[in-house]
Amino acid sequence: MAEEGLRPIIVKRIKKGGGGHHGGAWKIAYADFVTAMMAFFLLMWLLGSTTKGDLNGISEYFKTPLKVAMSGGSGSGDSSSLIKGGGKDLTRTDGQVKASDDPQVKKTYNLTAAKAALEAEENQRLQALKARIENKIDANPLLKKYKEQLLLDITSEGLRIQIVDEKNRPMFALAKAELQPYTKDILHEIGFVLNDVPNRITLSGHTDSTPYMSDAGYSNWELSADRANASRRELIVGGMQDAKVLRVVGLASAINLDKADPFNPINRRISIVVMNKRAEDNVLRDGRKVEVGDAEDAAEVGAALGASPAAAAPAGPPVRK
Repeated sequence: MAEEGLRPIIVKRIKKGGGGHHGGAWKIAYADFVTAMMAFFLLMWLLGSTTKGDLNGISEYFKTPLKVAMSGGSGSGDSSSLIKGGGKDLTRTDGQVKASDDPQVKKTYNLTAAKAALEAEENQRLQALKARIENKIDANPLLKKYKEQLLLDITSEGLRIQIVDEKNRPMFALAKAELQPYTKDILHEIGFVLNDVPNRITLSGHTDSTPYMSDAGYSNWELSADRANASRRELIVGGMQDAKVLRVVGLASAINLDKADPFNPINRRISIVVMNKRAEDNVLRDGRKVEVGDAEDAAEVGAALGASPAAAAPAGPPVRK
C-alpha cells in the first residue's frame, strides 16, 4: 500500500498548434467579403425597387447637393426634391424642358405696340393738361386778359406753352430780365398746374432779331438766357417742383415765331415745353440738343449755332428790347 501511495503523478500538457503559418487572419478577410457582398446585394435590391423619379432625385442631389437642399422638396434626395422641369413625365430620357420653352406655348411680346400704347396714353395726359390750362385761363379774369399772349399747342416733343410779347404789353422790362407783374401772375398759375403731370419741362428764352450789344458784351444771348431763368424762378414760386426743370436755355433770335417778320414783338417770348418720355430721353442722351420743338425749328437752331450771333441776326436798328 505504501508503494502505491508513492506512484508518480504524470501531467500531460497538450500543446495547441497555431493553425498553420497563416493563423486566423483568413477569418477576418472572409467576414469582410461577406459584409461587402451583403452591401452589394442590398444596393442592387434598392436600385431595382426604386422608381426612376427617385433615382433622378438621388442623382441630382449628388451633382448639386446644396442646390437641391435649398430648392428641392422636403425629402432630400427623393423624387419630391427633384427640381422640376416643364413636363410631368420624369421617365423621359431626352431631358426635361420648361413649359415656357415649348415653342407652341411660348409667349411673344410686341414691344412696338406696347411703346405705341404708352405714347398714346402720355399724349392723352398732355392733351388733358392743355385743356385744364385753357379752362384756367378762361375762368380767371386776370389771365383771360392775356389770352392772346398765351399760345398752347401739342408738338412731337410734348405740350408747348408760349408766353409772347405784344407791342404795347411786353413781358419784361426794357432790355432786362425783370418780369412784369402780370407776367409773374401768369407763370404762377401755370407753375401750379404743371404739378398735375409727372413730365419734366424745359424752358427757353427768345428775343427778336433786333441786334443788341452792351459795352460789356451783354447780348441777346445772355438776355434770353437770363429771362428764361427768371421765368423758372417764378414757376417755382407758383408752386411747381424745382426737380421738374430739366433744362433752361437762351436762344436769342435763333428761332423766330414769325419767320416772315424777324422784328415782330411776338418773337420775344418764353417757351415752356412739358416733354413726353421720348423727348426727355433725347435731352438726357444728347446734351447738344438745344431746342425742343419740331424738326424744322431744330434744323434752324443747328444752322444758327453754326454761325456767330452777329451773323445769325439780320441787320436792323440797335434798339434795346
